[in-house]
Amino acid sequence: MIKIKTDRLILRPFQESDLNAFSDYRSDPEVARYQSWSAPFSLDQARSFLVEINRVEPGTPGYWYQFAIERRNNPGIIGDCGFQVWKEDEKQAYIGFSFAQKYQKQGYASEAVHRVLEFLFTEFRLHRVSAICDVDNTASARLLEGMGMRREAHLIENIWFKGSWGSEYTYAILEREWM
Repeated sequence: MIKIKTDRLILRPFQESDLNAFSDYRSDPEVARYQSWSAPFSLDQARSFLVEINRVEPGTPGYWYQFAIERRNNPGIIGDCGFQVWKEDEKQAYIGFSFAQKYQKQGYASEAVHRVLEFLFTEFRLHRVSAICDVDNTASARLLEGMGMRREAHLIENIWFKGSWGSEYTYAILEREWM
């Protein structure tokens, strides 16, 4: 079982007791706005997520693994941060994250993403980590840039997303840049 700590956070596997809070913040239209799911995010969807995530060993190429994130001094999840090692190249991975609105703009996402990047480069010895974000998601773009990730691409109307064409940025950082 992987458990990662920061000064203020614990990143750990999801458990059954997380599902109500998980369903709640993923049901927030603002949290779901730039994500692959749509609000509302039902408790049944949360249960299915838990079953799916528990089927696969963290770091299995081609599968996402999500950490539940809680504050050290106050149990209960406030968000999640995940990674997917590429199926076609096991030295590379994607990362992604989402946080309940109540816990945004407090540095929690930056703290969690920083620690996940550190984990991926030190424990999995990855060569490169990438992230994709909607061009309108300025908070995520700022966070990724703050991690030292460089914007490598600006894809124009490359994805049919929630009823219209969307544009995305691709960010990446190499292990040697991180270290």
